[in-house]
Amino acid sequence: QVQLVESGGGLVQAGGSLSLSCAASASIFNTGPMAWYRRAPGKQRELVASISGNGSTYYADSVKGRFTISRDRLKNTVYLQMNSLKPEDAAVYYCNGAPGFIAYNSWGQGTQVTVSS
Repeated sequence: QVQLVESGGGLVQAGGSLSLSCAASASIFNTGPMAWYRRAPGKQRELVASISGNGSTYYADSVKGRFTISRDRLKNTVYLQMNSLKPEDAAVYYCNGAPGFIAYNSWGQGTQVTVSS
């Protein structure tokens, strides 16, 4: 049973925007805070942003002011609006529970983001 499905990635020029979506199963979405992660080639997966049940957010310093995370309880969906994209933002983006709430057996396929300079 697929529990996390990411979408919305693509190719964009530096300075452009993309909006990612993550459809999550209720069992994951309702467990706790949700997060977006990314993995660039040759690098470890890193936390990009997280959002708690009450809407509190966290952003990595590298994306602060450019990315916005949000969640829709009715749709069990988490979003990541990415603006002012930089080549260093290029990676495969994944969603899952926030650190401490990760569903380790449920990582999705991710969605590829490519940023051309």
